[in-house]
Amino acid sequence: MSIRGLVITKDDLLYDETRSVYNGMIDRHPAVIVKCRDVADVITAVNFARLHNLLTAVRGGGHNGGGLGVCDDGMVIDLSMMKGIRMDSTSDTIRVEGGCTLGDIDHATQVFGKAVPTGILSTTGIGGLTLGGGLGHLSRKYGLTIDSLLEADVVLADGHLITASEKENSDLFWAIRGGGGNFGIVTSFLFTLHDAGTVYGGPMLWPIEDAEEIMRQYREFILNASNDHYCYFALLTVPPVAMFPAELHLKKMCGLLWCNVGDAEKSTKAAQRFRDLKKPAVDFCGPIPFNALQGMFDALYPKGLQWYWKADFVKDLTDEAIKLNVEYGHQLPTPHSTMHLYPINGACHDKQNNETAFSYRDANWAQVIVGVDPDPANKEKISSWAKAYWEALHPFSLGGAYINFMMEEGEARVEASYRDNYRQLARIKRKYDPDNFFKVNQNIKPVTVAEKELEH
Repeated sequence: MSIRGLVITKDDLLYDETRSVYNGMIDRHPAVIVKCRDVADVITAVNFARLHNLLTAVRGGGHNGGGLGVCDDGMVIDLSMMKGIRMDSTSDTIRVEGGCTLGDIDHATQVFGKAVPTGILSTTGIGGLTLGGGLGHLSRKYGLTIDSLLEADVVLADGHLITASEKENSDLFWAIRGGGGNFGIVTSFLFTLHDAGTVYGGPMLWPIEDAEEIMRQYREFILNASNDHYCYFALLTVPPVAMFPAELHLKKMCGLLWCNVGDAEKSTKAAQRFRDLKKPAVDFCGPIPFNALQGMFDALYPKGLQWYWKADFVKDLTDEAIKLNVEYGHQLPTPHSTMHLYPINGACHDKQNNETAFSYRDANWAQVIVGVDPDPANKEKISSWAKAYWEALHPFSLGGAYINFMMEEGEARVEASYRDNYRQLARIKRKYDPDNFFKVNQNIKPVTVAEKELEH
């Protein structure tokens, strides 16, 4: 291969460091890792892997819960050196390469008081986040990340580079907006920028004993709130770090993490409703630069922790479901383990389920349950808690989950997470990747010739 980046094999000193991903529970050994410097490197790597029939994984930020940015014995195409960013203040757009993290983008946009609606940790890669749909602090105001996507450059399984947009290859553009990495390698994204300089944000925490009351009030608030107002609900253990009062260290609590935009007085009033309901034990909510909020908890969740993820989309947060959530919140197995309910109403509901591959526009929340701990010896402990919690709450869900919050859970679970959009995604997969070259992902199988004939 003629590569301007790095080609790393098992004999290289950098091999173990480079093969590792965010989730320390994942321990895979690829035959070769290609750290691409540019699009030509990506094309070369794809052509080599296809020619030699190598199982191929694609990595941007490496945050994927199931470790789908790495594989055993095959090739990893690593985009982390591709961090080019170009803002256009005239059109209020930004083009970012596939190796950028949210922190890279926030660094470029914050000085202008702008942002791309993305996630909640600045170490997350833009590629995986966007291809799964993209939800975070600005979702209620500006929609999912894919709702700000204007076009993408994509390297296909046959090595060709094409552009996907509403005007060019529109079927592919539909598919990559939620369909994951099934259709090619996105080397750059073009996004619309939005106003998000100083926001009104930060955490409020209450004792776990108040969780049921806070959760009920949160449900009523977020379903009726202005799109300018955002907060997600969390069950957590207070980490033993200096930013939190020592007397609260390792206490189980519930919390709201705010990110309100727009009018400052209205933002303050929205949060004040919960202060008046019950005085928080921790209240760090106030004016804050958006990029500071985005990176606030990065240090608490460094690369290498053990993670076990379970997730679902939720439409109706019933009283019974609230009680079950609180019950499992009391059982948080380790200090890093947590549950988050991310609101995906507001502007996320401006599109219908069939307008993009992301098929849960009718959901009000994306729930994620994560067992997390630094010690591999606690793998079973955190996994068992997450599975039991999910099994108790799954009957109250819409049936599928946000693919960026899923482990490897099988074909039926992938189909459930795309609902009525799955068949169309399978047809598009056949067109752009008929041999399923891109299979290390939440995989969508291409429609076979026989299945295609039956459709007619």
